[in-house]
Formats: sequence, structure tokens, C-alpha cells
Amino acid sequence: MTAMETRMIAGISVPRTKLVERAINYAREACEPYLFNHVMRSWLFAVKIAEVQNATHDAEVLAVGALLHDITLNDRFAGPRRFEVEAADLARNFAIESGLDRRRAQLIWDSVALNSTPSIGLYKETEIALCTTGICLDVVGLGYSLIPRSEVQAIIAEFPRLGMKERMTACFCHIAQTQPETTYDNFVRDFGERLVPGYKASSSVDLVAAAPFDE
Repeated sequence: MTAMETRMIAGISVPRTKLVERAINYAREACEPYLFNHVMRSWLFAVKIAEVQNATHDAEVLAVGALLHDITLNDRFAGPRRFEVEAADLARNFAIESGLDRRRAQLIWDSVALNSTPSIGLYKETEIALCTTGICLDVVGLGYSLIPRSEVQAIIAEFPRLGMKERMTACFCHIAQTQPETTYDNFVRDFGERLVPGYKASSSVDLVAAAPFDE
């Protein structure tokens, strides 16, 4: 097997392939600057964690999953499904159109769809678990101690956060306000309940009670 060409970004060795370059460009076009920086940091964190843990993985699958995981997270999102699922479909289409087989494309779909569900994603295939870890590190600090602080700071210096906490919160609140039906079983509900006046999503309790069965 021919060794994959690599290059250095913010001190991290990453694959340099046409697929990865296309994914970077797609993310840059689809995401606002703060969000593009977030997906780049998430990818670099994931790659570094794989190195630290000596985790064998498909480097292109990890790259595409991390880079495209938030391509629908913006104030224009209009559903009708969870923003992660909408993004997962776009990412899988991108993968298939780029020539990836169904298995690799499905790993990318899972990486994107589960990116905000670490209670599942961390226990899936290696690529999905790494993707989830890198994303969660950048959003909530999960696994922050796994990477030397100097390397974390180098990545942030290359791709500044640009007020991500505030900007991302605004996106989550927009979804909770305009598409509450997509939030009843995911973390966006937390933002709706805490920050969006009048927010109300379906309750799993009500769904079970309303199931169409005589008992």
C-alpha cells in the first residue's frame, strides 16, 4: 500500500490528498469563519489524539467527518430533521461523489450524525470515536488533558476561536426557536429550555403515553 502524502498544519501531520483538500474547501465555503476554524481544530485535535493513543484509523474518513460535521449549523437552518442528520446526508453524498465506497461513506455519515451524541459516538468505530472526541474537546473540553497544552495553544493560534461560544449558542437558540420539533431528543433542547422564551419541544413522556395501542 502506497504511503499517504502528508503535510503539517499547526504542527500536526495530516493527510494531503485530493479528497481532504476538497473537504477543506467545502467546509470553508459552507461555514462562517468561526465555524470553519472550529471544524479545523476539531480535526486536528482528533488526529493528535489518534497519535497519542496509537489508534489505527482511516485518515481520510476522519478528516471528512470532522471537517463537514457542522456544515448545516447556521442561522439559516430550516430542518426538517436534526441539523446533524441533514449534514450527515450532505457529507455522505460528498463522499460518494468523491469516489468513496459505501462503507467509508457510511462511516462519515455516522461521524457527522453522532457528532453531538458522545454517549453513542465514543463507542462506535475508531474513526467515529476519534471524530467525536476531537469535536467534544473543542466544544466542551472533553479529553483536554490528552494533548500537551502547548500543542492545543498552537492549534488555537492557527485557527482562533473567534467568539465561538457566543456564536454557536446563537445558532442553537435559532434552531430551538424555529425548528423545535428537531430538538426534543438532543442537546439543542438544553439551549431552548435555558435561553429561548416560549420554547417547547415534544416530550418523550408524552410520545410514549400517546402511542396508538390499547392497554
